[in-house]
Amino acid sequence: MIRFHLTKAVESPEGPLTLDFQAALEGRSAVALFGASGCGKTTLLRMLAGLTRPDDGFLEVDGKIWFDAASRFELPCRERRVGFVFQDYALFPTMTVRRNLSYAQEKGAKASEVDALLELMELNSLADRFPATLSGGQRQRVALARALIRRPGLLLLDEPLSALDPAMRRKLQEELIRIQRAFMVTTVLVSHDPGEIARTCQKVFCLERGRIMREGSPVEIFSGGHFSGKFRFQAEVLSLEACDIVVVASLLVGSEVVKVALLPEEAEALESGDRVTVASKAFNPVLWKEPRQPS
Repeated sequence: MIRFHLTKAVESPEGPLTLDFQAALEGRSAVALFGASGCGKTTLLRMLAGLTRPDDGFLEVDGKIWFDAASRFELPCRERRVGFVFQDYALFPTMTVRRNLSYAQEKGAKASEVDALLELMELNSLADRFPATLSGGQRQRVALARALIRRPGLLLLDEPLSALDPAMRRKLQEELIRIQRAFMVTTVLVSHDPGEIARTCQKVFCLERGRIMREGSPVEIFSGGHFSGKFRFQAEVLSLEACDIVVVASLLVGSEVVKVALLPEEAEALESGDRVTVASKAFNPVLWKEPRQPS
């Protein structure tokens, strides 16, 4: 469990702004920070990591105090066991992939740990290459591996996929899901993409002008709780949830999440990740599964 109430006076594009963030995050979960540019998302990540000092408040992680303004205590950044993936990845350009990872290791750690992570992240063939020779997707995986080499308890991701093309972005979203499940690390993702958040996170915090104004599941936040009326479109199945005598399918349509009620036999052949065509007539939706495209 991560609990915090942190404040910080900053200069925003619209003038002076006092950030005042208060929330509790479940351990080993993936949550998103969503909001307009300038609302304080990156500053909040930096305060959690210890890269920016809050003006007031506290931060408690798994029962241990990391920051407490009242007692003037601040746990140094190097002792926080935080992995941080920046938007530009911030890899060392003069170091190979292997060296980027080993440099981030704790003192006394075994070289075999780097080998194991290279294999897990499918980076073995790139181990002796330099960042400039890698694609954007490859650099993103290296940055993730470097953030994970210290086995962090908290993984912070500042729009790490924003510069990638849609196909690579979708592939690496699936990679994020796999990594989060494999390491069971509490993950905080900054993103402007509702679809990305719906695929990768269990909870969303909506930020406005330096405050957390709403929180909930991606479906609750982005669907507005409304069911669809008459329509015909293609969608992706995000989740299927039994509810009394029906199954509620949460569907991603573009960047919007909608809910559709199905009979159990209609939902039987569906699973998360399926592409479907949805048609509705007289408020009676029908879904049929699209064939999977070859990878």
